[in-house]
Amino acid sequence: MDVPTLTRLIDVGRGLLSELELDTVLERMLDVACEVTGAQFAAVGVLDSRRERLARFLTRGIPAGHRAAIGELPSGRGVLGLLIKDPRPLRMDDVGAHAQSYGFPLNHPPMGSFLGVPIIIRGEAWGNLYLTDKQGGGGFTADDEQAMVVLADWAAIAVDNARLYQDVASRRDGLERTVRALETTTEIASAIAGEVELDRILELLTKRGRALVDARTIVVVLPAADALEVAAAAGEVPDGLLAPTSDHGRSVLEGIMRSRRPGRLTDLHRQAGKLFSADLQAKAGLMVPMLHRGQPLGVLAAFDRLDDGPEFSTDDERLLQAFAASAATAVATAQSVASLSLERSIRASEAERTRWARELHDETLQELGGLRVLLSAARRSADPVRVDEALGQAIELVTGGIANLRALIADLRPAALDEIGTGAALAGLAERVRAISGLAIDLVVDLDFEEGRAATRHDPDLEETVYRTVQEALTNAVKHAQATRVAVTVTETDGTLTIAVTDDGRGFDPGESADGFGLVGMRERIALAHGSLDLRSAPGAGAVLEARLPVRRREAGGVSVREAQAPVAGAG
Repeated sequence: MDVPTLTRLIDVGRGLLSELELDTVLERMLDVACEVTGAQFAAVGVLDSRRERLARFLTRGIPAGHRAAIGELPSGRGVLGLLIKDPRPLRMDDVGAHAQSYGFPLNHPPMGSFLGVPIIIRGEAWGNLYLTDKQGGGGFTADDEQAMVVLADWAAIAVDNARLYQDVASRRDGLERTVRALETTTEIASAIAGEVELDRILELLTKRGRALVDARTIVVVLPAADALEVAAAAGEVPDGLLAPTSDHGRSVLEGIMRSRRPGRLTDLHRQAGKLFSADLQAKAGLMVPMLHRGQPLGVLAAFDRLDDGPEFSTDDERLLQAFAASAATAVATAQSVASLSLERSIRASEAERTRWARELHDETLQELGGLRVLLSAARRSADPVRVDEALGQAIELVTGGIANLRALIADLRPAALDEIGTGAALAGLAERVRAISGLAIDLVVDLDFEEGRAATRHDPDLEETVYRTVQEALTNAVKHAQATRVAVTVTETDGTLTIAVTDDGRGFDPGESADGFGLVGMRERIALAHGSLDLRSAPGAGAVLEARLPVRRREAGGVSVREAQAPVAGAG
């Protein structure tokens, strides 16, 4: 082998070792092999995992159109298979004359001289370099063979480096996906930690899930009555998607839930048909059951991967499956909270009805009964004095009954709250509690509308939340705390409404169950208004209740608008 060829091979080796892409290494090897030996045709065959056949076959010198006309690529029979069975250099002047030659397929160019060299990596055959038809006539020489052995050795090192790099890159990508999954799960846990509203949780889950697998669209399907419906979606969401699934879609999705196994679809239309009422125009899908304690709650379905798609990979399936497990826990928790909240609301309503019935029976009904007795006695009496006394007593009973009914009606919904506003309603409430219980109440109300700083009143739901919070706090002060004085302040500053109620009662331990104090309902009402509640107390030290609520105002058209403000701490 002459010095120029050796120098060229050294340069080529340096270049090959700098390449980290396997296909680039092989293509450069073919180019150099043709250049150094003068071969018209060159190919590299990559062995399969069992090293018995060719899994890949790359060529140089045959035009693409001509190559397509030849048909299937070689698999390693005939002369090409000799190097597979015996990985040593093989050189011949006429390949077609060899006893192992199978001949050439139709449309294959004629070939004469042949040189084959194995590519050995870490002591094992990895593939073979094949050269045919040395230009200028004649066969390949011993120098050609020696040069190709050197080139094959360079290529083996470069291929090994490229494979190691790809392996490291694959492991790195896997670790990144794992870290991303852990980060997403952590973000979900953090995002939904203070959430009890199912719709808000579903919104967070769909957005995070879509980002996790880079989907064009993602949906959460949950059971509803006797059907399945799309409860939430993110990404490209066509009109009408948030609706019950089609009958066929229900069958497919119920199959995912029954099997408790994910389904990865590469041809969505052929494999699943139309799933939803609205057409997603999707090509591929990934459907994962949402399992909580082994039971399916619904299906998380992603459609059309944006990068490297539209099909989803096995890694995507694993990521979304882990994500769906966290999602199922969040959904189950929200559904449980909603169920408990409904149950408590029903119990509270029943308790209120019982109280109204008792008050109507013990007070109003008794007063009406007494009135009937007085009027009946007066009717039978002919003494004008006794009739006049009876009528006077009847008027007193009617007056007391009217007062009691007004108090009951005010508890249900004070007229002042609808007609005048929060300040007047709270003043009336304080006066009634003061008159009935003798509790000293210091009330301070400083609200923008009442003081002329705002043109519109608060949202009706916000006004009722304020009223009911103060009402419950005063009830607790009288019924449980045995307080003698209570200070109530209701103020509005920078878009935040603050309620503070302080009493001098016997106090309690906030860490113990306080359901009997009506605090559960109070917390739920404030949470629905996206506010926060802070309660401080200790046995013998009274209690301080502070609630902060974001301000919402009415508009002329009846639409409520939330004012710009600093975030409310602890708000949902």
